Amino acid sequence: MKIINYSQAEPKEFIGETVKGVTGHVAIGKADGAENFCMRVFELSENGYTPRHSHEWEHEIFFHSGKGEVLCDEKWIPVEAGHVAFIPGNEEHQIRNTGDNQLVFVCLIPSGAPEL
Repeated sequence: MKIINYSQAEPKEFIGETVKGVTGHVAIGKADGAENFCMRVFELSENGYTPRHSHEWEHEIFFHSGKGEVLCDEKWIPVEAGHVAFIPGNEEHQIRNTGDNQLVFVCLIPSGAPEL
C-alpha cells in the first residue's frame, strides 16, 4: 500500500515550444507495483497549457482545483474543480489554464503507456 501527498512524488517540468507551465508527478506507477494503471497529477501554472496531441491509449481526468479548458472536437470546453473528462484513444486534445490560480488535475492512464 502507498499513501502520500502527491507533491511528495518527484516533479517533472515540461519545457518546449508546444507546452507552457506544466509540472507532472507520477503519484502511483510501476515503481509502486501498479500493474494496470498509472496515476499522474499535473499542475498548470497561470496561462499554462499542455501540448496539443493524441496517442493510442484512453485516459480519464479529474479536475481537482482551478479553472481551465479542454480542447474537444476543435472546441474549447470549460472545466473547473469537480469536473471529469474521458479522452478516448487517438483523439486530439489539449488542456489549458484559464484561471488566476494553478489548474491541478489527476490523469489515469493504462499500464504500458509512458508514465510521464
